[in-house]
Amino acid sequence: MFNYLLILHLLGAAIWTGGHLILALVILPKVLSSRNLDALLQFEQQFEKIGMPALAIQIITGLWMAHNILPNVSAWFAFDNDISILIGIKLILLLMTAAVAMHARFWVIPRLSADNLNGFAVNIVLVTLLSVTFVVVGTLFRTGF
Repeated sequence: MFNYLLILHLLGAAIWTGGHLILALVILPKVLSSRNLDALLQFEQQFEKIGMPALAIQIITGLWMAHNILPNVSAWFAFDNDISILIGIKLILLLMTAAVAMHARFWVIPRLSADNLNGFAVNIVLVTLLSVTFVVVGTLFRTGF
């Protein structure tokens, strides 16, 4: 069962992280140079259809795998062994991602215009960096520190 959870988790990570890398490295530079929000909004609208379910799958499978590896949930925050450190870091990254996403959703996007596009660009870069960090930390479960 663990292998299936891991496969789903990795597919979710591929979609989530890959989508954000495309957004940050391909779409965003064009939008910043043209100040035309249409490409950005169109990508966001399309990506949200698969990106949000991918993130949900990652959260569910990640928590499930963490519970399989370390059943005592309070131990996830002990930071006293490699596994609890990695689980704790992943949970911190999740909270940081949620904070950036909430900021974007409720503060930046409702006021989004060509004039304040740079603020949204910062959010995009932050979420992209967080998603890549998720992948890096995830590899450490297998490879170690």
